[in-house]
Amino acid sequence: MTNSALMNRRNHLLGAGAPIFYEEPVNIVRGEGVWLYDDGGRRYLDMYNNVPCVGHCHPHVVEAMHNQSQTLNVHSRYLNEGVLDYAERLANLHADHLTSVVFTCTGTEANEVALSIARAATGGQGFICSDAAYHGNSAEVGKFTRVGQQAKKDQAKEIRAFPYPQSYRPLQDGVSDAELSELYLAEVESAIDSLRADGIPLAGMLVCSIFANEGLPAIPDGFMPRAAEIVRAAGGLVIADEVQAGFCRTGRWWGYEATEFAPDIVTMGKPMGNGMPVAAAAASSELVDEFRRNKRYFNTFAASPLQAAAGMAVIDVIENEELASNVEQSGAYLRSELRKLQANSEHLADVRGHGMFIGMEWVQDRASKKPDVDGATAVVNRLRDRGFLIGSSGPMSNILKIRPPLVFKRKHADMFLTAFEESI
Repeated sequence: MTNSALMNRRNHLLGAGAPIFYEEPVNIVRGEGVWLYDDGGRRYLDMYNNVPCVGHCHPHVVEAMHNQSQTLNVHSRYLNEGVLDYAERLANLHADHLTSVVFTCTGTEANEVALSIARAATGGQGFICSDAAYHGNSAEVGKFTRVGQQAKKDQAKEIRAFPYPQSYRPLQDGVSDAELSELYLAEVESAIDSLRADGIPLAGMLVCSIFANEGLPAIPDGFMPRAAEIVRAAGGLVIADEVQAGFCRTGRWWGYEATEFAPDIVTMGKPMGNGMPVAAAAASSELVDEFRRNKRYFNTFAASPLQAAAGMAVIDVIENEELASNVEQSGAYLRSELRKLQANSEHLADVRGHGMFIGMEWVQDRASKKPDVDGATAVVNRLRDRGFLIGSSGPMSNILKIRPPLVFKRKHADMFLTAFEESI
């Protein structure tokens, strides 16, 4: 069946307008490691997918899922040591105070749980977030989506936003990094004050620990730990969304380690099961116990033996193949080489990120910093034609987004750099 026929069938069955990548969509039928293969046998270097974080179809993960699925898979209302072993191993990877886990199937669900934990513990209802955030697509979590771009009438009364911290388009030009941090911290305080003025008690702050959907901005030094202090002083809890940042994406296990703050609650998702739907919220035992007292939370497919088997296998691979070290080294090399290419492109204005998560600011010209959305889209499609799959995103849709599986090596970076230079 041709791609055109497949698109027509897709539009009929899934609804016209269901999101899809590339002007000429790719019919992917197989994956292995960092490679994806289409129905004609052509291979593409996957520079985008963080779901198969240890590589597509990693044999250790596949074997663990196969063995468990042919042994047992049930819901969570039975005793099962494998689930407890996984919860314990996962908690031990976090900061010492994060000792208990509530399993879910998606990052959206994990964030829903985190909001409930914070509200149960504080008695508050209000939250603050960045003005360009995305944390999920349920009715409740969707209230946090790009609040700064919502019409006033559409904004949830219990959600307030602050400008996301950044150095490329700062709140004020010509100030030091420390001064810029203070300006953004004042915006955090202002968001909390806005809730207080309307009589809405603060429950907490929900942020991606590296502001991934905000375009991976260079965060002014000291902003994150100080913001956390401000929230706690106002009676709230700090929720770190690690759905994109976690599982060694930054070269550290967690994004909050890279941005140097300690959250009260952590949410996890996409990479946990390498394609198996696994997600979770982690917090102290006291916070989770209070949540359990207030909510009869149950999720049919969460905390299952199959989830646990897949999750344990992913951690095995990250540790046994020393992927954190690979991320740090290969990611630093790729960022360094991309920055060298900036000199030859007026449009490539900024290269930033952490570990193996890179954002590149694509603009019409460096003086105006005006986003070039069409140009970014064109680069993405030219790379697709050369066999390299990246994406574009960010608050203004002009950020070239690179986020390959963690098994991406320097040799793959060299292949991409050649294609990228030809594409720009």
